[in-house]
Amino acid sequence: MKSGPAPIRPIHPVILSGGSGTRLWPMSRARHPKQFLPLVSGHSLLQDTARRVADRTRFAPPTIVCNEEHRFVIAEQLRECGTAARRIVLEPEARNTAPAAAVAALCLPDPEALMLVMPSDHAIGDERAFLAAVEIGAAAAEGGALVTFGVTPDRPETGYGYIRRGRRLGADAGAYRVRAFVEKPALRRAKRFLVTGEYLWNAGLFLFQAKTFLAELDRLQPAIGAAARKAVADGREDLDFFRLDGEGFSASPAISIDYAVMEHTALAAVVPLDAGWSDVGAWSGLWDLAAKDENANALLGPVAARDVRGSYVRSEGPVVAVLGVENLVIVATEDAVLVAPRARAQDIRALVEDLRARGRAEVDAASTVYRPWGTYKTIDAGDGFLVKRITVKARASLSLQRHRHRAEHWVVVSGTAEVTRGQEVFRLQANESTYIPLGTVHRLANPGDEPLHLVEVQSGGLLSEDDIERLDDRYGRR
Repeated sequence: MKSGPAPIRPIHPVILSGGSGTRLWPMSRARHPKQFLPLVSGHSLLQDTARRVADRTRFAPPTIVCNEEHRFVIAEQLRECGTAARRIVLEPEARNTAPAAAVAALCLPDPEALMLVMPSDHAIGDERAFLAAVEIGAAAAEGGALVTFGVTPDRPETGYGYIRRGRRLGADAGAYRVRAFVEKPALRRAKRFLVTGEYLWNAGLFLFQAKTFLAELDRLQPAIGAAARKAVADGREDLDFFRLDGEGFSASPAISIDYAVMEHTALAAVVPLDAGWSDVGAWSGLWDLAAKDENANALLGPVAARDVRGSYVRSEGPVVAVLGVENLVIVATEDAVLVAPRARAQDIRALVEDLRARGRAEVDAASTVYRPWGTYKTIDAGDGFLVKRITVKARASLSLQRHRHRAEHWVVVSGTAEVTRGQEVFRLQANESTYIPLGTVHRLANPGDEPLHLVEVQSGGLLSEDDIERLDDRYGRR
């Protein structure tokens, strides 16, 4: 998909994958936030972001900066969409976008490399227009500008910050100098912004040379630059990942690119972006993006609606029947249901915090848990027992491990299981089972080319992930 000549050097995409998993709860969770979900297409938002910059004539393989807990999910999703990352950089803790961009810049092969910094969880409807804007931004960045992208507003939005554009960088340039960054405005002020045509939504997308960004960061926020250099210098390779030094990275102030650099530099430029952008920041935003019926409803999954208008109704499991309501968001997963006025969708974060204060596990983890070898889902639990449905990917295996407080029964549903139990190694087919006594060293592996599905029944006094002693693990887990 081309809309003009490619830049002189390939642009290095930098995809920032963080997030707390609160704004799109209950589908999004802290351990599986929205970028890993297929919310607007058949692919996850992360996969859509990677596919957007997949043309290797203009883009280098992406660098991903992410929470270390998400590393295997990211690696698997990139593999599924046929994208090989240049590097997956693991943050020991979240420190906001400026430190993340700094370590990414230091990890690039050339200090003059152009880096396109993108959140992993945004949607772009018109990719041709997006690529055209990136080319304009690349030309400005080659000239020494720190480029941000401002979305052409179509409504007086109070949920976004704004950028006021100034004069053009050049007579034929599509980039403008930044006159000011404006915090989220009240509605009356947002309406004035829409009339003037000078104000753009701040999309949180950036394009600049690595060396230019680092130089301005060192001038304006030297503590961030120093912490980033230590985190990279003392970091280490870990399988297919690069693990930042925890002490070095944690010393960095937690601050965004906007606050650290863009609002204070004389090099800031903005490129208008009219490409159907959304930060997918609330269920109301997904209602905006979704196809709707004649009653302005977006109905997804096993949903029945009668006399319903202006609503977003989505089910990822149970049948949801809705009658006689208007302008609601209703989202059902296998373990939680959300009902809210569409106009209150931005307030869901506070509701999730209420649930967290009550100790509800549904805030952090979904019923399906992702592991580097596959997934498991709890399907029943009671006093002294736990039942899981386990899927092991082709040619994958769990760690060699033992449990001190529980025994396990495995029943193969489909595929082939290779079982290590003490000194024995044997295979099980569909409808065959085995028993792992408490304290026995064991491993479950899938030697085949198709997924292995089985049911695991645990029994004992402690039925949690804490009762795993790993003796050998191909993924480097302890």
